[in-house]
Order: sequence, then structure tokens, then C-alpha cells
Amino acid sequence: MEARDRPNSPAQIFAWRKEVRARLIADRLSIDPANRRHYADKIALHLSRFIEPLSKRTVSFYWPFRGEPDLRPLMQTVVEAGGRCALPVVVEKKAPLVFRLWKPGQRLAAGIWNIPIPADGADVLPDIVVAPVVGFDNAGYRLGYGGGYFDRTLATLPNHPLTIGVGYYAAAVSTIYPLPHDVRMEAIVTEREILRP
Repeated sequence: MEARDRPNSPAQIFAWRKEVRARLIADRLSIDPANRRHYADKIALHLSRFIEPLSKRTVSFYWPFRGEPDLRPLMQTVVEAGGRCALPVVVEKKAPLVFRLWKPGQRLAAGIWNIPIPADGADVLPDIVVAPVVGFDNAGYRLGYGGGYFDRTLATLPNHPLTIGVGYYAAAVSTIYPLPHDVRMEAIVTEREILRP
């Protein structure tokens, strides 16, 4: 990218992110479903090795949305190993997320954007937060959907959990042009590698 084409102001960065986000989501949705499952299995394998031991840990995952890697089988593995799983819940727009305990088989309700959320689980502070990425850069910054929910939440959690972004290797960008509110992930896990910024 030529220097003159780089976004310089926050407004230009937000516009650039919107354009890149749309392209990356379209690219992700165009991946053959069988390939997406294969990539998700590889991501789950890398992730499970990275966060071992799985017992006695509370790991916040996410419900897959718009072609995101489906890590629900890993959630089952965490529970079977003696760990606990949580899912993020939007309780109020432009407010931090809460993390609610859930395990496979428990009742779900429709959350914002109709993403399933635990209907009955207790709110917890996870030891590990696994956040899906639309895009990511080598510095460990994630490009999300633009609502700022994960950044807002991670900046305020009192227990400072391990933060891991997960996504497809093809979602890498040279930079997301981080702004002061962007929170760097401690690792990014793709089907190819674990990136430790």
C-alpha cells in the first residue's frame, strides 16, 4: 500500500476496516464447508495443546457465526476433561460482555443477532477468553465485527484472562491500524500456526 493510501485519521481507519471486514467475511463464507470443518479441527487441535491442561480451567468460547471456526467439539472436550466452558453474552449495547457458563446439552436462548446464548448459566470470570477474529495482524490485534464488545470487555476484566484470537490463516492482514481502544491478543491461533506476538 502506498503511503498516501494509508488511513491516517480514526475516521479513515474505521472506513478502511469496514471495507476490509466485508471482504474478509465474504472470503470466509466462500470457503467450502468441508474445508471449514477441516480448518476448525486443526485450529481446535492447536488451541487444545496451547491451553493445556484443560481441567480446572474456565474457558470462554463463542457460538460460531457467519463462517467462523466451529469449536463446539473442543468445548465438549474441555467439559469432559473437567474444565468449564462459558459463552459471551451481550446484555446491553455498547457495554462490556458477560460470560455465562454453558455445557453441551444445556438450554440456549436467542441473543443479539440471534446468536445462541446460555439460558440459565451463572456469570463467571473466565481464565481464558477465545475470541473469533474477522482479521488479524502479526502484532496480535484482531479485527472484529466493529461493535467493540471484546475490546471493551477485555479492557475491564479484573482477572486479566489469557486472550486468544482464533480464525483462518487467510484472514491475516499486514496491520489493522490499531487505535488506543484496541486490545492485543496474547496469541492468534489459525489452522496453520500459533502466532505469539
